Amino acid sequence: MTDPKTAQTGESAEVESLDSDSARAEMAALTAALRQANEDYHGKDAPTLSDADYDARKRRLAALEAAFPDLVVENSPTGQVGAAPSAGFGKITHARRMMSLENAFAAEEIDDFTARIRSFLSLPASAPLAFTAEPKIDGLSLSLRYEDGRLVQAATRGDGSVGENVTANARTIADIPEILTGAPPAILEVRGEVYMSHEDFARLNASESGRTFANPRNAAAGSLRQLDPAITAARPLRFFAYSWGEMSAPLAETQMGAVARMAEMGFQTNPLTRLCASAAEMVATWREIEQQRATLGYDIDGVVYKVNELGYQERLGFRSTTPRWAIAHKFPAETAWTRLNGIDIQVGRTGALSPVARLEPVTVGGVVVSNATLHNEDYIAGRDSTGAPIREGRDIRAGDWVMVYRAGDVIPKIADVDLSRRPADSQPYHFPETCPECGSDALREPGDSVRRCSGGLICPAQAVEKLKHFVSRAAFDIEGLGAKQVEMFFGDDQLPIRQPAEIFTLAKRDAGNLTKLKNRDGFGERSAQKLFEAIEEKRRIPLARLLFALGIRHVGEVAAATLARHFGTWEALSAALTAAAPAAHRHVQADEAVTAERAAAADQGRRARLKETRDLVWATDPPLPEGARAAWEDLVSIDGIGEVVAGSLVTTFDQPREREVIDALAKELTVLPAEAASSEATEISGKTLVFTGTLEKMTRAEAKARAEAMGAKVAGSVSAKTDLLIAGPGAGSKATKAAALGVTVIDEDEWLRIAGR
Repeated sequence: MTDPKTAQTGESAEVESLDSDSARAEMAALTAALRQANEDYHGKDAPTLSDADYDARKRRLAALEAAFPDLVVENSPTGQVGAAPSAGFGKITHARRMMSLENAFAAEEIDDFTARIRSFLSLPASAPLAFTAEPKIDGLSLSLRYEDGRLVQAATRGDGSVGENVTANARTIADIPEILTGAPPAILEVRGEVYMSHEDFARLNASESGRTFANPRNAAAGSLRQLDPAITAARPLRFFAYSWGEMSAPLAETQMGAVARMAEMGFQTNPLTRLCASAAEMVATWREIEQQRATLGYDIDGVVYKVNELGYQERLGFRSTTPRWAIAHKFPAETAWTRLNGIDIQVGRTGALSPVARLEPVTVGGVVVSNATLHNEDYIAGRDSTGAPIREGRDIRAGDWVMVYRAGDVIPKIADVDLSRRPADSQPYHFPETCPECGSDALREPGDSVRRCSGGLICPAQAVEKLKHFVSRAAFDIEGLGAKQVEMFFGDDQLPIRQPAEIFTLAKRDAGNLTKLKNRDGFGERSAQKLFEAIEEKRRIPLARLLFALGIRHVGEVAAATLARHFGTWEALSAALTAAAPAAHRHVQADEAVTAERAAAADQGRRARLKETRDLVWATDPPLPEGARAAWEDLVSIDGIGEVVAGSLVTTFDQPREREVIDALAKELTVLPAEAASSEATEISGKTLVFTGTLEKMTRAEAKARAEAMGAKVAGSVSAKTDLLIAGPGAGSKATKAAALGVTVIDEDEWLRIAGR
């Protein structure tokens, strides 16, 4: 049988064996599942994907992104932290973004982590480099703001930028001091985890009438996020402090010293925190804590390592949602066996047909589970995307006894099948070739692991799911218009909402309709008016949120934010996509011609001929409209966008029906321009930079992070819109192109002057 620890990696084929089409398809499938998992876990306190499965998909996606940088998919956990705050609470904007953590599962990955740190900082192997190791508490993240030593506000993580105001609730937790001791800084944001002990959890479930929580994490999250603080006060919540946000003065020079300072101020800090001098010591601490896991009295799901020197932490900085100086070393999953009663197919907003296992309910690690993901038809058939066997070729059938695993409090994944218990009359599962929602053909493109409904707008599942995405918390987040209401309005013949613009015409149509919304089930006069008011509030929307809300394939929150920063306004973005469309089509034609040429020849002159072929296609009649190629090249040169995301954007805006829907929506809105990346003007604020060649005094990663922190945009290739090229030794074609375009070129010493290093 398959080892569940191996199964949990989720990798079906070696990354190196994939072509770009296969990688693109797999990345798209992964991002859809992970975004939904983030919303379920952080936004709803109702997770639907196991920690192990989530982490496995995240690792697979990271591996694909590393191997195919030009196909980087932005809809990944690296591009999303948590979920948007609930509409039931006031909102607090974090002074410093609350981040997530990169995950690791093997000792070798900790070696890689320390090697990356040394490489980034240009530290030799002989230089000392210390780390802290602490248990990773399985609870709810909380940020506490103190001014002059007094607690003034408390906020959940939310989406990382904006959290829920739970100040009144936090004041009821005994572990959270109202007044700090030990001469704290005038401004101090202490961050940590709200949790519930096993003993308190058992008592809570025994005493609650009509409500049984699945696990301590759900109980803690649900208790803290009560609109009535009296309910929170009655719940036995606890708090561990381990980090900080904004502060007017540093707590110490090291992570260990800062945690000690927080303890002196009156916070509970974890006594198992250790200082480690090497990756070997970190892993040894992980094993020590794992052995104590069952006796701690509270849930943990791994160990977090952090660079101890705060000066190094500052230099290392952050990726989009994770710090470079920390990593979570997760524990393995838990397993159980149960019967697979059936396989259902769900249709998503992109038309993807997703198989879901309906299980005989089973308790795994203290949680009753009854559903699991089955990924795609290849996974069910016992093969990977290349046709190679997984689970030694064992397929999955209704009636089978299957091994499921989980790590934490959420829905598991099927790891294996027990053929000795398979019913004699069982039949292989045949994946549907037509959509169960609309009957349209369900097609699987070459290289794609997912079968998709071809019905498009005529498919109610896709239309409804797109609208649900549009009103989701990370998108328009309209209070009173959630998934349930979307389904109701979609099927309403009197006041239908079947495209986004109709949300913003609802009040006007209601005014002229004899059958008023206030007379419908679930609505009264006041609730109808509140919905209209909530809709009006969202007519003003930031550009990044609007772009994400459109649900364009491959365009997640990070890609949307990147595009918003680059173009600044809706008008500029829309015009650029319109202008780039002819060149995007020509680019596809050129790729097809080069592919045909590549298949036909393999001699030494091949590269030159391939370039000639591409150039000939670009030069064919009819000539491209003026500026089309420049618009396309500018789009694909944006760091983190690339041809896949750019192609998806242009295709969407170039489809007449899709464009009609988008334009109708835009007429109803005031789209707010993107904010500058830096609040302080610098020499490179708003400019587009490209790095090429070898940087000798600063790593490329540190240089990019520094440029973005100073308000610059960093592109991956030179275009007519490039303002500055930083060229180190070995600069090649980019420097040549920059010279041809008249782009300013500087060396590393000049860059260090600009960067203030």
